[in-house]
Amino acid sequence: MNYPELGDDLPAAHQSEETLTLLRQRRSTTADCLGVPGPDAETLKDILTIAARVPDHRRVAPFRFIVFEGEARAKFGEVLKEAFVETNPDASEDKIAYEQNRFQRAPVVIGLISSVNKNHRTPEWEQVLTAGAVGQNLLLAACAYGFAAQWLTEWYAFDERIEKALSLTADEKIAGFIYIGTATQMPKERGRPDMSALVSHYQD
Repeated sequence: MNYPELGDDLPAAHQSEETLTLLRQRRSTTADCLGVPGPDAETLKDILTIAARVPDHRRVAPFRFIVFEGEARAKFGEVLKEAFVETNPDASEDKIAYEQNRFQRAPVVIGLISSVNKNHRTPEWEQVLTAGAVGQNLLLAACAYGFAAQWLTEWYAFDERIEKALSLTADEKIAGFIYIGTATQMPKERGRPDMSALVSHYQD
């Protein structure tokens, strides 16, 4: 992968009909419809590097990634199982097994962590927005590499026991988990927003 060196002149725009088509057609594929293969180590490194290239106010980089792949997904499944059973002691064995195997739905799962630096002069809201931009970039980079993906939160993104297991600090939150793999079913187009209700033009 070729990346520019610090201080290199860069083009201000990249006219690309292919990119516009990707953006017009981008669609999440549900995690239950993701299979192998997933990105290899070099490809995943590039996907994450691209994801991290976002508008970042004063380059504070208020985010980080936790990668789950291989046996680590099953290991983390034990953490999910323990937390779920503690909250749902009467759950059926099937339900417990489903919760335990959530990270087995895709060959690669990326935990996106919002890491706000409250001592930095950049407002917290701007730092949170930066983490959100990282998530969208990650989806687009995976798509451009030919992989399907879905960004989910679900209950374990808001569970204090999971945060502790992932060694999150007091200023960190789970922005979501991005599941990446190869689609086993093609996603369908969904309804799009009514743009006339979302766009206004300021007038003097």
